[in-house]
Amino acid sequence: MQIRLAVTDDLAALCAIDTIAAEDPRRRADIAGWIETGCCHLIEIEGEVAAYGVLTHHFFGHAFIEMLMVGTSWRRRGLGAALIAHFRSMSSGAKLFSSTNMSNRRMQDLLVKAGFRPSGYIDNLDENDPEIVFYSPLSRS
Repeated sequence: MQIRLAVTDDLAALCAIDTIAAEDPRRRADIAGWIETGCCHLIEIEGEVAAYGVLTHHFFGHAFIEMLMVGTSWRRRGLGAALIAHFRSMSSGAKLFSSTNMSNRRMQDLLVKAGFRPSGYIDNLDENDPEIVFYSPLSRS
């Protein structure tokens, strides 16, 4: 397993594992933008892109895991946790945030297992599915 920065040549593979990108051109554009700005990291296993994540600093100046996507055939193997650990290790400051829809129990469970705790929610982003914001302190030795 290798975690590395995504490059333009990875776009098609990232879109192929993203469950939204096949139906939504905006998601494909988002992925291209994340690659271009250097905030998209991927997990590659034996030459195959298995997962990706996006770490930005647009959330009130704090590190924010904006996206985590694990390819369907690669789920339940610890790849999401590996990306979170990777982002935690490269984040400066004292706080790391992420968010997910209330309906996304898998992501909520992953975040809690990784040491995050709910920090509030935002209504009206997706109809009848509030966004839960999660927070994790970044301990530094």
